[in-house]
Amino acid sequence: MRLYLTITVTILGMLLASPLYAQAPTLDDQVNRIARTLYCPVCPNIPLDVCNTQACIDWRNDIKRMLLEGKSEQEIRNYFVARYGAQVLGAPPAEGFNWLAYLLPVVGLVAGTVILWFSVRTWLVPHQVQAAPEVAPEIPREYAERLERELKEW
Repeated sequence: MRLYLTITVTILGMLLASPLYAQAPTLDDQVNRIARTLYCPVCPNIPLDVCNTQACIDWRNDIKRMLLEGKSEQEIRNYFVARYGAQVLGAPPAEGFNWLAYLLPVVGLVAGTVILWFSVRTWLVPHQVQAAPEVAPEIPREYAERLERELKEW
């Protein structure tokens, strides 16, 4: 009986300790989702959601204010790009010269794959070894005589 009571209490404890279901996204979650796609204007290569400079704290407050005003994520991003330039974006916009940022990795991957394929193919093809000729090549007579003379003198 005591064993059944222990098992029952253990199972109930595990059920009660299970994680809670996710809640609806809060305003701070929305701010962080947008801030993750923007970069700090002061610190190079640091996303806005993890930077602790005063400028980034002000930017996150601006994002929160704009969300409360009912602006969409794209409108907020457009505001920051218009004010600070395209360098605040995590990824460059796919237009003009920026297309190279999207195309060059693909071109490099395809070129590397082709080079690797041809290299491996040539490594795996067995090369035929040419057999030595059955008859030794004929040594010119003048050379043979000179060689014999020099060997005798030595």
